[in-house]
Order: sequence, then structure tokens, then C-alpha cells
Amino acid sequence: MYYASIGMISLIVTVIINFEILKKHKNEKRDTKRRYRHFLYAVIIYFVSDILWGYLYGERWVIPTYIDTTIFFIFMAISVLLWTRFVTAYLNTHGKFAKFLLGSGWVILTYQIVALIINCFIPIFFGFSAEKEYLPGKARYITLFIQMGLYLSTSIYTLAVAVKTDGEEKAHHRTIGFSGIVMTVFIALQSFFPLMPFYAIGCLFATCMIHSFVYKDETLEMGREIGTAKQMAYRDPLTGVKSKLAYLETLAKMENRMEEGSLTQYGVVVFDVNGLKKINDTLGHDRGDEYIRSACRLICVQFKHSPVYRIGGDEFAAILEGGDYENRDVLLRAFEAVVEENREKGKVIVSSGMAVYQPGEDSSYNDVFRRADKNMYERKKYLKDN
Repeated sequence: MYYASIGMISLIVTVIINFEILKKHKNEKRDTKRRYRHFLYAVIIYFVSDILWGYLYGERWVIPTYIDTTIFFIFMAISVLLWTRFVTAYLNTHGKFAKFLLGSGWVILTYQIVALIINCFIPIFFGFSAEKEYLPGKARYITLFIQMGLYLSTSIYTLAVAVKTDGEEKAHHRTIGFSGIVMTVFIALQSFFPLMPFYAIGCLFATCMIHSFVYKDETLEMGREIGTAKQMAYRDPLTGVKSKLAYLETLAKMENRMEEGSLTQYGVVVFDVNGLKKINDTLGHDRGDEYIRSACRLICVQFKHSPVYRIGGDEFAAILEGGDYENRDVLLRAFEAVVEENREKGKVIVSSGMAVYQPGEDSSYNDVFRRADKNMYERKKYLKDN
């Protein structure tokens, strides 16, 4: 039972720490993670057979133990093959060394299958004595020796690649290299002590190292990339102010605050850029884009303490809270004064309209926005007619 308990611990720990990796995700494109997951599947099946071996051998049930031992060695070889596939994918190597690794993995698997078939007639791999004692054969030592050479050569190559890299990539390559050395050491121990679960312990240590120092870091890096992508999605690429997506998310939060009663005072200013179509038609869209940027700068200068959103091609909105809400009339008059000056100088013209939230009368943000939008169109008509 001692032997089986080691395998059980190895199985439980491996599944727990690699739970997310073991799950297949939709639209998964990373070949490296897929190959590592396949390696983990083989290791898990190996652990299960190792656990059964400890129990069956402890009971001295020779035939079930013989069958389980055969499965044990087959999945040991499969795990080696899948390990080579993972390493070549991770290093993104396609040269002679990649062919050597993959070829060696297939050689080990083929050798063990052939040897295990022969073992059914001649005990060259393993057998049992008349007293039902497990007896390792020469073929077993040969396959373990080959595996040691494969893991060791993989480690040396990976560590050599690590010398030419830096940062997290260097640490990841070193981890994979040292995990191969760990496997080499424990395979050597397994060859000398056939009745001890050293191979399972080596697999456990190796997978723990890769999870802790490779995939955990990559998960954090992915989180940072997602955060960066989210920030980019929330930023309008033309003007640099907040995007329509950020605007919609802000509205959802505001609706919740209004329902909770924690938001009772705010104002909305809606802006529309005048004359954009004429500029696009006569001077081109590049000049039109610059006109939009100029209009955005004008808005941001006057409402610099409030979030400004680009909610359409030439439409913007600013949501006023706090000090800007208290000074909203002053800010709007100042903005309109600058627009009047621009109109006289032939510069950018922006129509604006403001409305404030009226608790008890407005059922949602849209009620406030509609009033502000109406006021904006009245201002737009005034600027066009005068």
C-alpha cells in the first residue's frame, strides 16, 4: 500500500495544480499547451496504472499484475513521446534536433511495444518468480537507459537555448531543462530500485516545476495582455478619449448606482461636430479626421475633469459629477464662448447640449441623454442660422 499511496498522492497533486490546463478550451490555438495537456493525460494514466500495480502486487495477483505492468510500461513510453512533442513545440524548433527528439520518442515507444509482445513468450522485460516476486528483465534496463539519455539530451539542448534568451523566456527554458534533469535522476533511481515509485515521483516534480515556473507565468502574462487589450478597446484610436464600449459600460454602472440610490446628481453634455461632412467631401477624410481631433481637444480642454467619450463618428458625450457638476453652467458657457470665437475665425465648431438628472422624474439615463441631445440640436440649429 505504501507504493500505491505515492502514486495516489502524485495523481491528486498533478490533477489539482494542472486542472485548468487539463480542460480543453474552445478555439484553443496554442499547440504548445495542447501538446502539454496530452503529455499530462499520459502521465495521469501512468499514475493510475502505478497505483493499481502497488495494490495488485501487494496482493500477489500475478495475472492482473502482469497486465497492469504491461500498461504501465506502454504509457511510460507514450509519456516520453508526448514529452518530446511538447518540448519541440515549446522551443518552436524544426531542425535536426527536433527530428532527433521526435524520432527518439517513437523509437522508445516502438521498442517497448515490441519488447512487451516478446515478453508474453520470453520474459525479457519483466517476469515473476515461482514465489510471485517481480523480476525486472534486461529490456527494462535498456528502455530506462534510453529514456535517461533522451531526457538528458533534451535538458542540455534546452539549457543551451536559454543562454541565448533573456527575461521570462530564459527562466521558462531553464525550468524545462531542469525538469528534464529531474526526470533523468529519478529514472536512474527507478532502474536501481524497481520496487520503488521513483518514476512517478519524478513525473510529479517535473510537472510541478513546469506549472509553477512556466504556465503560471504565462497565465499572468496572458492576464496582462488581456488587460492591455481591454484598455485599448476602451480607448478611441482616433482621438484618445474613452470609446463607445467604455461609454456603454459606464452607463450600466450608472444605472446600477441610480437603482441603489447612491447616484442622485450628475449631468450629461452631448456634443456634435458641425460641418464634418463638407470637410470630408471637399478636403478628404484625413482632414476630416484632423477636424474631429481638433473638436475633441476643444471639448477636453473645457471639461478636463470629466470623462469624455466618443459615442459616434462626430458625436461625443461628457458625464459630469462632483465639481464639474456643480460648475456645469459656467463650464458650458465657457465652452460656447470658445465655439463662438472659433466660428468668427473659421475654426472648428461644436454644438453642445446639457441636461441634469432629476430623481423621481427620470427613470433611466436615457431620459437625461434625450434632453441633452434635444438641447444640442437646438444649439446646432442656432449656430447654423446665425
